[in-house]
Amino acid sequence: MTVEERRLLTLTAVVERYIDTGEPVGSKYVAERMNNAVSSATIRNDMAALETRGLLDHRHTSSGRVPSHAGYRTYVNRAMRLVPIGPQERSRIDALFNVRDADPDRLLADAAQSLADHTGLAAVTATVLRKTATVRSLDIVPAGQSAVVILLIASSGVIRNKVCRVDFTVSEPIVRFFKELAAAQLVGKSLDEITTSYLTSLTVPLGGEYTRLFLPIFTAIYELVREINGGQLNVRGTTNLLGCPDLTKTQNDLLRFFEDRAQMQRIMALDEVPMRVTIGRENAAAPLEEASLLLSRCPIGSNAWSLIGLIGPVRMDYARLLPRVEYFGRTLGKLLGEIYTEEGKEP
Repeated sequence: MTVEERRLLTLTAVVERYIDTGEPVGSKYVAERMNNAVSSATIRNDMAALETRGLLDHRHTSSGRVPSHAGYRTYVNRAMRLVPIGPQERSRIDALFNVRDADPDRLLADAAQSLADHTGLAAVTATVLRKTATVRSLDIVPAGQSAVVILLIASSGVIRNKVCRVDFTVSEPIVRFFKELAAAQLVGKSLDEITTSYLTSLTVPLGGEYTRLFLPIFTAIYELVREINGGQLNVRGTTNLLGCPDLTKTQNDLLRFFEDRAQMQRIMALDEVPMRVTIGRENAAAPLEEASLLLSRCPIGSNAWSLIGLIGPVRMDYARLLPRVEYFGRTLGKLLGEIYTEEGKEP
């Protein structure tokens, strides 16, 4: 065994013991784990060398060490042995997805809740478009004398609706006029093209009363477009982190981060790797500096990705959790793909 191999074993022993106990790890434990093939004095020297390299920290009055964020990274990249999912656990996970004709939005929300319940951490699901979707159909439905329901269906299969109150009596001629306008000027347009300036330009040629009438409707349409372009995002299990001692100092910032939809979407869509693990200060968002994100990404057709991930303390059981996140992600992507195929949609 080379010195480097021994030090990697020492780092592994410290990381895995600290994950289990949350207590600093001493040289005696590491030596015993190596069946006392190496003396405690040699292990202490190796620990000191690992600390010099920034892989271990010595932040306590005891002689024990704890892993640094860089130490966790080295462990995950070079030493971790994944804990496979057994048949019984796999069956339990499959049962969580035992649905037929599921609505994509509901499936994403349920998957996040199931992963949070299964792991005891916070879970997040999302969809991300590789390229912008287009408007497949746009309709308004009268909902009383002074309100309409706007129904927008995108080429990605996402359906959104919004109640819009208006200051005019909704009549059949007005509804018919809007449908003709939408078919000519909005259906087939990419969502990126439907900006406030574009919608405003549609009202100018209308002139007179129609310009005033359709302004609130166009405002509501723009809000729906922004919502769809932002993708679907669900966060569940945030209360699972409230009692976590490792997150006490950053707990409030982390909870506020979960409420920041735009920031969360940016973090989720940083790259297109199938499995991403970001540890502590590797995270781009400051509230995640004491947390880790495990994120699984699966393609849905040729135009979108589904994502499912875990957020928890840096001191999490990566070896056990990574295979579970990956399996949840693969199952979720498969089901979403089947739903879109059955409905004749291409995300």
